[in-house]
Amino acid sequence: MDRIELSKQKCRELFGNWEPPDASASDPDLMDILNRFVFGEVAYHGGLNDKQRELITLVVLATNQTLPQLKAHVGASLNIGLSPVEIKEAIYQCAPYIGFPKTLNAVQQANEIFRERKILLPIESQNQVQEGTRIDEGLKIQKAIFGAAIEKMQKNTPESQRHIQRYLSAFCFGDIYTRSGLDLKTRELLTLCILSTLGGCEGQVKAHVAGNLSAGNDKETMIEAITQSLPFMGFPRSLNALNCINEVIPDMTSDSKKEIAK
Repeated sequence: MDRIELSKQKCRELFGNWEPPDASASDPDLMDILNRFVFGEVAYHGGLNDKQRELITLVVLATNQTLPQLKAHVGASLNIGLSPVEIKEAIYQCAPYIGFPKTLNAVQQANEIFRERKILLPIESQNQVQEGTRIDEGLKIQKAIFGAAIEKMQKNTPESQRHIQRYLSAFCFGDIYTRSGLDLKTRELLTLCILSTLGGCEGQVKAHVAGNLSAGNDKETMIEAITQSLPFMGFPRSLNALNCINEVIPDMTSDSKKEIAK
């Protein structure tokens, strides 16, 4: 099939009979470009499955606060088999990076679709930590992902700023990363996409490229995740993210491969 037929097929899989209001009538050229690129080309690139693609799309849209599109993709996520828990956990994963107000905006969109689909709220809790364990459990995950860099960072942080490091361990990694519903590999991949979408976070993007490797995501998977994000965050941020990936994981030259083979 060509891009036109592929886009129609993918849109039916994701959205059923839903169509964006007015846009097709008022801007048919733009909608053709969008549908054929996003759903007829990018959606078929690489080895990510539809569930992975929708989780990535959800966090990028939440980060961008493109809420009507987020709402549509919450429906699409349910259509292709993501659970309400997985959808909520993807959105919750955004909170340490985009802040609570934007996360709550995104949660509201998900809740509207859940109510329309008769999904009972609140959904079951995925919390795995208590007040007395959240810091220690968060530190365990940080060290599992980033290794010795965590102790070095804590040691080099001025005393007046160490509370920020405690918050990072307890909130980002203790409250969020320990939750069930999504595995560590998925959470790290989503974090890479969130940070790449924000822009200006190249230091954190590089750190989480290394974190993705530790969590079990290879370079190809990271590139595919950025490719899936591209139509929603644009080329500049996508290219910046790819530069970060390439800097942390440079492609091996022919000579390097020969040396390893010896």
